[in-house]
Amino acid sequence: MKTAMKNRTIYLLVICASTLFTGCFEDIDDNPASTRDLNDFVWRGLNTYYLYKDDVPDLANDRFDTGSYEAFLNNYPSPEALFEYLRYQPQTVDRFSWITSNYIQLEQLLSGTTQNNGMDYGLMRYPDGSENVFGYVGYVLPNSSASNQGVSRGTIFYAIDGIPLTTSNFNSLLRNTTYTINLADYNDNGTSQTSDDNITPNGQSITLSKSSLTENPIFKTDIFEVAGENVGYLMYNGFTRDFDSQLNAVFGQFQANNIQNLVLDLRYNSGGSVNTAILLSSMIAGQTGNVFSTEEWNSDIQSQLSEAQTTNYFTDNDAGAPLNILNLNKVYVLTTKRSASASELVINSLDPYIDVVQIGTETAGKFQASVTLYDAPDFRRANANPSHLYAMQPLVLKSLNAVGNTDYSQGLFPEIPQSENYSNMGTLGSETEPLLATALQLILDDSRLYLPQTEPLDLIGDKTNFLSIGNGMYKELD
Repeated sequence: MKTAMKNRTIYLLVICASTLFTGCFEDIDDNPASTRDLNDFVWRGLNTYYLYKDDVPDLANDRFDTGSYEAFLNNYPSPEALFEYLRYQPQTVDRFSWITSNYIQLEQLLSGTTQNNGMDYGLMRYPDGSENVFGYVGYVLPNSSASNQGVSRGTIFYAIDGIPLTTSNFNSLLRNTTYTINLADYNDNGTSQTSDDNITPNGQSITLSKSSLTENPIFKTDIFEVAGENVGYLMYNGFTRDFDSQLNAVFGQFQANNIQNLVLDLRYNSGGSVNTAILLSSMIAGQTGNVFSTEEWNSDIQSQLSEAQTTNYFTDNDAGAPLNILNLNKVYVLTTKRSASASELVINSLDPYIDVVQIGTETAGKFQASVTLYDAPDFRRANANPSHLYAMQPLVLKSLNAVGNTDYSQGLFPEIPQSENYSNMGTLGSETEPLLATALQLILDDSRLYLPQTEPLDLIGDKTNFLSIGNGMYKELD
């Protein structure tokens, strides 16, 4: 049977046991890796797997002889410097490859554990088009600093530690472990236009501290009755493999309640595992055995792979465990500019088979996936060099849906354009929350839908700016 679970990536969600941690650190202390050796790891990994290898002359297989290669490696003071030099057009094409000096933290991050104060937020340019930035809170994690301090969805902040946020300083201000958010009120002046909106400080502030938190991406589920039909609602905030069985259980509840419509809320979902995206899409639409997506790698890798190895299929199981499948022919998906990578993969890959009604704003525009490369002859975790903890997460492939659609760098655009209202964001999962209310109205009677058109504000950043993986999509490769 064809199955999507081929486990084809170098990335492994395995956290070292404490004894292995101790051994690693002892080796690092006793025999630290040289800059030259770290740079060699960077070049070898990118020369082998980087999606844009063919566009970077210094990654060509015949670029160096022995002497010039050594001189090239020694020309860069750090592996980070070499990695950035070799990235292809990082401002426009490769916006998502990265390198880390601590792969233990990377592995924790990919399994959903981060240093986090519990506040999910987006950062928007002021309505007047200036360089000023305000933050809005999308949701708050339970049992976190933010929840304990009374932060809630719709909280607006304009400054950190009394310093107004701008496009040039937000990265440094929000990177600290502890900081104070200075609060404001967002006023839309009763119009649907944003040009007359304003942000007014209200004198309140809240101090937040980051700690190690594991986020369950299944944030909220519910079932509504609309026109005599059952409508499932799932707010899903990350494609995290560790929670796949819980995701399947949610669809078991939907199945038991005879769900005839589904609203999938991906508005703050920045992505994650390709395998999880396949599972979620299969639970929604079935289509077992049909092409979910195909992959394009660099020319060297592509020439070594068969068609079967570069094709992902809809599936009816997860490593043998049966999936709870709804077999829907339509799904309503809520999106914002923060919906990225694996979220976009689900939308794009379902589109050839069922009616995907996208509500919200255009998505982020990320169609590439990465793998984790460790410093080992085979780039695997098991054989990683014990003298350091460096790893890379380079883009290695781009995804195409069953009819070849890809390269959506400007994002996937909604059929029903609707921006969030920062003056009244509503309660997530409530039938009156604006984006969900639109989906429910479409299910009830789409002929009666009227939405005032507003220009969406510019997204400058969000919480993923401060997580190394950002809005990434990754593969598991064997």
